[in-house]
Amino acid sequence: MSSDYGEDSDVTQLHSGSRPWVDSPTLTRAALPANSPSYLPQPDDDLNENDSAYEEDTLLRDDTKTLATYITEYRYEFGRRYHAFRDGAYWGPNDEVANEQQDLAHHMYTVTLDGKLHLAPLSQPQEILDVGTGTGIWSIDMADEYPCARVTGVDLSPIQPSFVPPNCTFEIDDMTMPWTYAPERFDFIHIRELFGSIPDWDEFFRQCYRALKPGGYIEVVEHSVSPVVDDATMPPDHFYRTWGKTVMKAGERFGKSFSIWEESADRLKKAGFENVIENSYKWPMNGRWSEDPKLRDLGRWNQFRLNGGIEGFMLRLLTSTLEWPYAKAQIFLAQMRACLRDYRTHAYLPVTVVFARKPANASLGGGRPLGLLTYSPRQLSLSL
Repeated sequence: MSSDYGEDSDVTQLHSGSRPWVDSPTLTRAALPANSPSYLPQPDDDLNENDSAYEEDTLLRDDTKTLATYITEYRYEFGRRYHAFRDGAYWGPNDEVANEQQDLAHHMYTVTLDGKLHLAPLSQPQEILDVGTGTGIWSIDMADEYPCARVTGVDLSPIQPSFVPPNCTFEIDDMTMPWTYAPERFDFIHIRELFGSIPDWDEFFRQCYRALKPGGYIEVVEHSVSPVVDDATMPPDHFYRTWGKTVMKAGERFGKSFSIWEESADRLKKAGFENVIENSYKWPMNGRWSEDPKLRDLGRWNQFRLNGGIEGFMLRLLTSTLEWPYAKAQIFLAQMRACLRDYRTHAYLPVTVVFARKPANASLGGGRPLGLLTYSPRQLSLSL
């Protein structure tokens, strides 16, 4: 492997300015006490556990009975913390280290888009949905940018802050299940870094289509997990190629592909969207090889992000999905960290931002919504 290892330059720390946010009673803190009665589902006098209809809906029964357990009793594997609700549906941790990586990625996407939070041509949106909101940082920024819009962020983990703009709320839900929203509710649906998270992208986009108002927009922001080059600086036996093949194999075995970054445009067209626009970008693997100042900056951030984030990205996939021993997984991760200091290889991760429009004359489709799991610091319930 051709390499020239060395120390990279210092990375400037991210700072967030003060904002007039409120402590909304409809939001939650990152860690909810599982033994606090105020977080448990309140009994409904009209709901009889002996009711045959209630007993037949085992999914609803189980979710209601063990709601607090699903949300707050996190799973721990090799020192990393993972979501409890729909345990195993997602491979990434939700601990502080992982959350910092999400916020760093948000900064990189903002730099990539020259300070923009989206590329879709929005005009006074009223309802915005952020699917897979993570720490909620994009939803919060969007709520600031569009103060007259209501922004809803959805995720499996309650890791969002409680001090947020008054027009921003968060919900817990598994968006791979039948959606809970009324048809034609949203003006804009935002999807970012859901690679390896959706088992059926065609069905997922159909649900997005159904939930959008006619004329509404969807935007899909993803990047490849396989480093590539535009020249001959990456030999066939370079570890970057091994890394990419391993991640793709893990995704296939997990049942959720990592290739959506190059498929989203075609899949959106298949779902019925029109005016599909795809924009392509590059994230260098480090900040040394590119002569473009913006790419050098993105490369420094990307190297910093991957150096601290690849364990969270791959550990569960390697040890649980591919069933590697922990020691073998750590050696594999160490090899990847070493490659990040290979300044002779002009490698980068392809990034795509695809937005599309639901036709203004679109007809309504889809099925009946089911139940939605919502939460707040004062109440935790399953609303129907």
